[in-house]
Amino acid sequence: MGADRDLPKFKPPHPGEYLRLDVLPELGLTITQMADHLGVSRASLSELVNEKRSVSLEMAQRLGQAFGNGTRFWMTLQLQRDIWEAEQEHDINVKPFPKPKAA
Repeated sequence: MGADRDLPKFKPPHPGEYLRLDVLPELGLTITQMADHLGVSRASLSELVNEKRSVSLEMAQRLGQAFGNGTRFWMTLQLQRDIWEAEQEHDINVKPFPKPKAA
């Protein structure tokens, strides 16, 4: 089994879950208000918040700038979720390359 098998056994939260359950209530914002602040459509933010779309690189940049935690934070949340889902859906087993012989 590959090194990625060391990922959590539980499904990592979707980035939209953080926005819906933690960020929006903490800031007292509606989806419309946050979308306006981020410069995106209400529909696109709503799809993210309701876990119907993934965080895009552009959205990660906007969120990272707005919250001061950077693009990587939001992309990492999405990547952890994507890897977990892929490993649940696909059982891929590839043999490792042989180690180079010592000279």
